[in-house]
Amino acid sequence: MTDSQAIARRRRKPGLTDFDYLVQSRLADSIVRLIPDIGPPGGTVLDIGAGSMPYREDFVAAGFRYVGADIDGSAEVVIGDDGTLPAPDDSFDVVVSFQVLEHVADVARYLGEARRVLRPGGRLLLSTHGSWLYHPHPTDFRRWTREGLIYDLAAAGFEAERVEPVVGPLALTTIYRAIGFITVLKPVPVIGRALSALLGLVMNLRAMAEETITPDGIRRDNACVYVALCRPA
Repeated sequence: MTDSQAIARRRRKPGLTDFDYLVQSRLADSIVRLIPDIGPPGGTVLDIGAGSMPYREDFVAAGFRYVGADIDGSAEVVIGDDGTLPAPDDSFDVVVSFQVLEHVADVARYLGEARRVLRPGGRLLLSTHGSWLYHPHPTDFRRWTREGLIYDLAAAGFEAERVEPVVGPLALTTIYRAIGFITVLKPVPVIGRALSALLGLVMNLRAMAEETITPDGIRRDNACVYVALCRPA
């Protein structure tokens, strides 16, 4: 298995001992649940900032042609240094973007390109962080409130049809503590990895219980991740 395949598998099907198990698993559930709403099978999906393409097989299984776009040569479509896409206007039925927007310096250009290449009547399916630790790849510029994300999408010509919150603040504080403890424990010789795995399991079970009791209204406006399904305005 290549490094890219390992990353994709961890994002799509994380292990219960992974510190971000709850976030990644609930994010994947939300994305897969929304695929039937992006349009009829047979269309072409462009994944901007595709990376390891963790959800590619989900779109293919739903009957879509999947095309990855990224800044390096491993993707089918290579994003230009200025952030533009080498694709004609109105050339894709669906545009998707997962956990990329927070890393983009020029959000207006990024969303503008997504709007430009999207065919009339198409859909944008996008996820990004509401709250999370700093994680440059290679940069990390911002986080969104629900209201702010809807506003920025509207400014780029999109109407948000649905915005789903993924993991509320009660579980997220437990995940943050798990990250801190695991960071300290993992380098410990001999027992570090085993202790980290055990701690990850315990903290994930706690976070899952906390997520269950979090009121929907609190999660709605204080989510770790937002998944937005949009149409051209």
